Amino acid sequence: MGFRDLVIDAWSWLNYKPVFSEPGHSRGMPYRRAFPEAYATWVPDDDVRRLASYKVLAAYDNNQAGELAEFRDGAAARERREFGDPSMFIDTLVAHVMGREQHIVVPGAEQTDTTGQSDNAAAAERVQELLREWAEDELLPMRMLQAERKAVGLGDAVYLLYWDSDKQRPRLRTYDPGFYFPVLPEDGDSSDYPQKIHLAWELPEDPRRQLKKRLRRITYELDWIGPATASGIDQNGRPVRAPVMSEPTDDNPATPLLNRGDTLDDTGSITRLYPWNDQPTARTCYLTDAIWDIGDLTGTNLDVDNLPMERAQFATSATGETLDRLDLYLDFIPLIHVPNTVPPAEEHWGQSSLAKALQAFDELANSDTDSARASATTGLPMIGISGSGDPKQRYDVGPGVVFKLGDTGKLTTIDTAPALRELREHRHDLADRAANIVRLPAVSLGTMDPSKVPSGYALELSLGPLDSLIAGMRLARAHKDTLLLRFVQRLFIAGQHPDWAGVTPLPAKLVRGPYTPTDKGAVLEQVTTAYEAKVISLETAVRMLTEVGWPIEDAAKEIEQIQSRSFADARLLADALGNAEETADFLGRKPAETSQAPTPNLPPVPTQGDDENPAAEEPQGSRGNE
Repeated sequence: MGFRDLVIDAWSWLNYKPVFSEPGHSRGMPYRRAFPEAYATWVPDDDVRRLASYKVLAAYDNNQAGELAEFRDGAAARERREFGDPSMFIDTLVAHVMGREQHIVVPGAEQTDTTGQSDNAAAAERVQELLREWAEDELLPMRMLQAERKAVGLGDAVYLLYWDSDKQRPRLRTYDPGFYFPVLPEDGDSSDYPQKIHLAWELPEDPRRQLKKRLRRITYELDWIGPATASGIDQNGRPVRAPVMSEPTDDNPATPLLNRGDTLDDTGSITRLYPWNDQPTARTCYLTDAIWDIGDLTGTNLDVDNLPMERAQFATSATGETLDRLDLYLDFIPLIHVPNTVPPAEEHWGQSSLAKALQAFDELANSDTDSARASATTGLPMIGISGSGDPKQRYDVGPGVVFKLGDTGKLTTIDTAPALRELREHRHDLADRAANIVRLPAVSLGTMDPSKVPSGYALELSLGPLDSLIAGMRLARAHKDTLLLRFVQRLFIAGQHPDWAGVTPLPAKLVRGPYTPTDKGAVLEQVTTAYEAKVISLETAVRMLTEVGWPIEDAAKEIEQIQSRSFADARLLADALGNAEETADFLGRKPAETSQAPTPNLPPVPTQGDDENPAAEEPQGSRGNE
């Protein structure tokens, strides 16, 4: 007998599905006929289950789980009813984890004090303004929505950043995680940033262009800085990169040249000082973009990280550079992997939000299928006729139909409505069970009547599971969002954009808005009370209002507008400091051109005989002489 091993890994929650477990396989590998792309010759064995799980999850999202099960269970699996419950769960979670709005915030940009930190505040405000302009031009919320749907539904998402010389800005692209193949360390922590990442996918055959089935692989690798290279052609006519050599002389043979700005240190390493670093480094990022014919990929030890480079056809960039280990002049890989959940210790992959509830979705589909069959018999009831004479005679049931029966004839109907009612109630129970497993309360799904909520406190308690869920999901994304904005700043500087000349990269955060109904009036009352009591600053007060959905587009400008009308506070500031310039700066106005006080306008000195002031008739001090 062939015993099967118990496989517990990041995708073992799919082991219950027959299509995910090929019979007779000791490692619980997926059914080969259902997942042929996962068994491609270039796919590593460790990635087969991961790629198969992505296909299963995508099938549930697109109401095709029955179509996928047909490979294993036969044509009967196509009768499965799928009404979009997994897709609805994904859309709901994506909306919650995204929040109603997203803001790029650079700490310090909202500070308006004048205690010697105005230069830092101005620099932070400048970086924040430039990043927000980039986000608007690059349609960042839409790119995030594309990535979040991949992350929530499949468990992982991938961002790619690259410099576009035509648009003069970093471009952001989202990739399917099935194209993402990082080279993870065998003896290290898989949660560390990989030093080498492949993006690979197959290109279909194109008979019209006489193109065979091909494999495209884009590789980013952090490696030691090497000598300068230039585009060239090898002996077979392929575009390749070759080292740039110096002119040979009688005394010195030709030697490899260094790239501009590189230096050779005492140890023989080539180092480079990047504009965003304080110390030189000996690492750079290389880009390789190549295509192979699938028919050329043969061999036992072949995978995506070990392809025959002598058979590769290298691509060419828009500037004419051959993409064969092209030096990008970056000390980082501009790829960001976004897991849906915080990966377990020493793991790299996230988990889909549908993973633990997948069996509940199967039961929902089975219940929907049974309900569809029961509704057919309920809408067109089954009737038995006895005593009609000829037992072989058939009758059509319809409006106005008359049945001629004998003396002992009788009509018998079978009522299936109670069974349909039970199936519907069972379906509601399964839907609630799936929502509890995913930690989506009914109020977040929109299936609860708001009038039935006893109080706001009860509503807040019901949202407790959702709060913890979204907090964990946002925690998994917090560092990735910061990394994304950091890479954007470095690419702008590396691209020598004129607006970024002299700008120093600063830490930036992507703040996601609220996802639950918020009592704006209550928050306003809390903010007002705390600000009047001087326990929070104006910057904190404005930020709190922004986070609950108040229409404040730019917190810094909002603070400036508030201060420009705070004449009472300006008067107190002038009395405390006695400095007209700082007071004018507080109000956002220009101070007076002269710093000298104006000449006072004294009342005129009354003359003798003035009827309006009889006391002026006597000289001052005359009474004292008397």
